[in-house]
Amino acid sequence: MNKIIYLAGLTLLSVLPATAQNTVVDSTATLKDQTLSDVTVTARKASVRSLSGAINGKDILRDELFKAACCNLGESFVNNASVDVNYSDATTGAKQIKLLGLSGTYVQMLTENLPNFRGAALPYGLGYVPGSWMKSMQVSKGNTSVKNGYEAMTGQINVEYVKPEDPTGLSVNLYGNTVGRFEANADGNIHINGNKNLSTEILAHYENNWLHHDGNGDGFQDAPKVRQYNLQNRWFWKKGDYILHAGLSLLKEDRVSGQTPHAAATNPYRIDIGTDRYEAYMKHAFVLNQEHATNIALMGNVSMHKQQAQYGIKQYDVNEKNAYASLMFETNFTDEHNLSAGLSLNHDYLHQTLTLPATAVPSDYGNIYPLTRGIESETTPGAYVQYTYNLHSRFIAMAGLRVDHSNVYGTFFTPRFHLKWVPADFLTLRLSAGKGYRSPHALAENNYLMASGRRLIIDKLDQEAAWNYGASLNFNIPIGNKMLKINTDYYYTHFLSQMLIDYDSNPQELHITNLNGKSFSHTFQIEASYPLFKGLELGAAYRYNLVKATYGGKLMWKPLQSRYKGLLTLSYKTPLGLWQFDATAALNGGGRMPESYTLASGERSWAGSYKAYGQLSGQVTRYFRHFSLYIGGENLTNYKQKNPIIGYQNPWANSFEPTMVYGPVEGAMAYVGIRLNLGKRQ
Repeated sequence: MNKIIYLAGLTLLSVLPATAQNTVVDSTATLKDQTLSDVTVTARKASVRSLSGAINGKDILRDELFKAACCNLGESFVNNASVDVNYSDATTGAKQIKLLGLSGTYVQMLTENLPNFRGAALPYGLGYVPGSWMKSMQVSKGNTSVKNGYEAMTGQINVEYVKPEDPTGLSVNLYGNTVGRFEANADGNIHINGNKNLSTEILAHYENNWLHHDGNGDGFQDAPKVRQYNLQNRWFWKKGDYILHAGLSLLKEDRVSGQTPHAAATNPYRIDIGTDRYEAYMKHAFVLNQEHATNIALMGNVSMHKQQAQYGIKQYDVNEKNAYASLMFETNFTDEHNLSAGLSLNHDYLHQTLTLPATAVPSDYGNIYPLTRGIESETTPGAYVQYTYNLHSRFIAMAGLRVDHSNVYGTFFTPRFHLKWVPADFLTLRLSAGKGYRSPHALAENNYLMASGRRLIIDKLDQEAAWNYGASLNFNIPIGNKMLKINTDYYYTHFLSQMLIDYDSNPQELHITNLNGKSFSHTFQIEASYPLFKGLELGAAYRYNLVKATYGGKLMWKPLQSRYKGLLTLSYKTPLGLWQFDATAALNGGGRMPESYTLASGERSWAGSYKAYGQLSGQVTRYFRHFSLYIGGENLTNYKQKNPIIGYQNPWANSFEPTMVYGPVEGAMAYVGIRLNLGKRQ
């Protein structure tokens, strides 16, 4: 089956140039909607556009997201050269973002500009946002505005959902793939009594991954069986100069993994994680002076995340509560001068229980964990002020300062500065510098580590702090009647204090400890895009990561981190917009594996490094008046990491290690889906 998928994928990629045709409208053109008898011509904005302010980032719209299956947030970065999404281990299905060569813990996650998916939600939060619910996504590099807090150390990802006040309609998305995964999504809204100032919306999601798939024959499922129910209700109300957004969401997820039924007739190693999550949010905005864009806003969200997890004989339960509120004031004194100021309050509460049942276990399992019960609680009020000088959008300087006080870590200051300069129409320069902080929750954020048989040691951790500096150059070079777009950027992150997961010092232990030495990241990236002809867009990118930290007194390359990445994208849409073809090829560079140990045979337990590997994905979409059909494939090169689970023969031993994952665990996969659009919703 895998060979068939592989050949089909190569065939798909090879026919793209042959099917290329001219399109009627360039993708970057701006047109008003026009109606000609029974034919409607709809203007489409560019699917990826640079953020207009001083911060270096991209605004990714639905057209770009739908170039791949985009089942959830974690699968929305296939075409993104800056963001990597990797499995954290080979058993639980936990995923993490990597930006600027560093873990996603240093990327601030926002949903509609409200911090979200913290603590225990971090390992699986990328699967909590269905792709069809997203209207757009903003990805920013480096330190961002102080408005959203002090946590964005390497970047920020903000998700905008479809809105209740959008044109009314109903959208349905159905998806299935060859490894036993089915998804159904729906979103619909109504304007109550035909009143555009009062709207409500329902978002619904169901997911079921039911197969015991074991493509590498190690007796463990390549991906967990996941069943998820996700429901959200959102409201919009506008009266005069007052605007309200509010909503509730409920999520229930069960994921089961471990040894397949035929691999262990008795005493199988199982992983069972049950999650219940509840969220509520509200956003109030008052326009005080429209001429000067003077407004005041009060917004906040609360969440409760309850998780019960079993990893073999280990049981980890966590009940996490978070509350966040922000009061913001903003005004333009003149067209050039903007001032923003505000207050914020964040509260995190985690109640955790970790136990080993008092049952007989194999003698070589060892004393891995003691009985642990713990409460982590932190309350952090803060205030900020930010000034922006904007000279006709050609020169923008933005400076911000936050002061926050944590009942755990004390008072700390967060300065940030951004500069944008457009010396010529074809060139844009951006510079940034700033500091970021983060309060670590070692066990909750890294609970997938409990799948390992190693002894887990957690030190008392300091607050993390880092400086980040960045520079970028954007070129728009006219070639003929088309535009070649080139973007280059460089970022340097320097940690003053950091939580490190030390795989190296002792092969029998996983040690979560404080940085004792240097830790830094250098990232250089260049990307370019060019419309070869109308309708056919070609993109290419290359990124180099130099990421090192001190482990056991030695400055070493960060393990399981690819040192470079190359990306090539091709997108073609036929003249009438009926067919769309998209393909992506990625080359992920090699990297360092953690320090190994010597087996009784004299051989090393695993190789000291891994080599580069390539991946291909492609999708074909056929558009109809009220629906579209799409079919595609992922990882069409069928590359799989060899032996992603160390010691799979005896999962009860302390040599069992499923967390050293650097590449795909699953092989080639094909999928098919349908998107229905009933009404005017876009």
